[in-house]
Amino acid sequence: MLKEFKEFAMRGNVMDLAVAVVIGGAFGKIVTSLVTDVLMPLVGLVLGGINFSDQGIPLSGDAVLRWGAFVQSIIDFIIIAFVIFLIVRGMNRFKRQEPTTPTTKECPHCFTTIPLKAARCPNCTSQL
Repeated sequence: MLKEFKEFAMRGNVMDLAVAVVIGGAFGKIVTSLVTDVLMPLVGLVLGGINFSDQGIPLSGDAVLRWGAFVQSIIDFIIIAFVIFLIVRGMNRFKRQEPTTPTTKECPHCFTTIPLKAARCPNCTSQL
């Protein structure tokens, strides 16, 4: 079982996923800091000095519905989603579309798929 686990863990897919998760977590912290420490203070300044992280609706007792923190989380998500979109879009542009050479053709008489080098259709026995 230990050997099987080692083979599983050392596969390229698992290692790539582990690296992606670690980098994604670090990137998420950077984006959160960008939104919390840079963007939201600027937005608050434009809107008259509002600090969004402190915005909320008091409920009963000590409970507060913190809609400002929710707005910050939405902005975090939009930035992260946009950056991921740009990365995937860029990667798709670098993928090469290799032209495929056909290995089959269609019989003009019975319209079945036959090998490209066939001189006679194996289905209808027509000369090609």
